[in-house]
Amino acid sequence: MKVETLIVGPLQVCCYIVYDEVTKEALVIDPGDEDLRILHKLEHLGLVPKFILGTHAHPDHILGAELLRKNLQIPFLLHEKDAEFFQMRENFQTFRLWGFPENPKPDGHLKEGDVLMIGNNHLRVIHTPGHSPGSICFYAERDGLLFTGDTLFVEGIGRADLPGGDFRVLLRSIRERLFTLPEETVIYPGHDYGPSPTSTIKHERLFNPFLQDD
Repeated sequence: MKVETLIVGPLQVCCYIVYDEVTKEALVIDPGDEDLRILHKLEHLGLVPKFILGTHAHPDHILGAELLRKNLQIPFLLHEKDAEFFQMRENFQTFRLWGFPENPKPDGHLKEGDVLMIGNNHLRVIHTPGHSPGSICFYAERDGLLFTGDTLFVEGIGRADLPGGDFRVLLRSIRERLFTLPEETVIYPGHDYGPSPTSTIKHERLFNPFLQDD
């Protein structure tokens, strides 16, 4: 499995194109802006995209989903809790004040344990609430890759002060759902905020200052 990274949108989101080298089937994770570079990269690599995925429904991560959906004719998928929560006007008000338009509505919902196939590879959905009610990570077990959105950064964690956020739930999600994965698992975060673009479960257990036991 191969990964291409594009930094997109006003809040500099890490958009990932993940694909099978043999079949060229691909998916796009967190298209944070209507950025034509995403389409151009898919075309340049000769990929056959199957899904558009959001790790959560904050608009800086899914703003470009509508452009991709119209051009590629493939479904856009979110966790059901975020899809519902951020369609409520009061829960989206903060993002509206920041200048974001309404979220695109997903074509389908994801839940814990769902499996997405691309070629001979699969990604499993892990529900990690805390940053938002429906935050999810995508785990490619065979290749040891984990796409964490804004749940876990390199030596950092997502904020929990936006609508639907909960700091204690976020920490529990990381410790109980992510830190139980193999220590060599490579983390691909939703923003490049840390000292390096990627990390590992082992590194975050040892050095993430938000997750050290007292």
